[in-house]
Amino acid sequence: MCRNIKRLYNFEPPASDDEIRASALQYVRKVSGMAEPSAANRTAFDEAVAQITAITARLLHEELTSRAAPRDWVVEAERARERGWKREAVLRARSGGP
Repeated sequence: MCRNIKRLYNFEPPASDDEIRASALQYVRKVSGMAEPSAANRTAFDEAVAQITAITARLLHEELTSRAAPRDWVVEAERARERGWKREAVLRARSGGP
């Protein structure tokens, strides 16, 4: 999965509409191979983002259930930073950098 698409399910507070749309946009960009569609593809691209946003919002807010306690955005962000630092350290070690 693309690292830019973050987990949105079971958080407190729940994922916002903007976060859901941003993930849908990243998904459509990934599968289409286009960061910005041409004028000829703009309508199809935008419609795909809108449909995926709606489906994802329905899935997250209406259909999924969990018995687990909701996650905390701050804690998850810190974990992501730590993973990034570890990944960067491994890359530096491989390249012989500082």
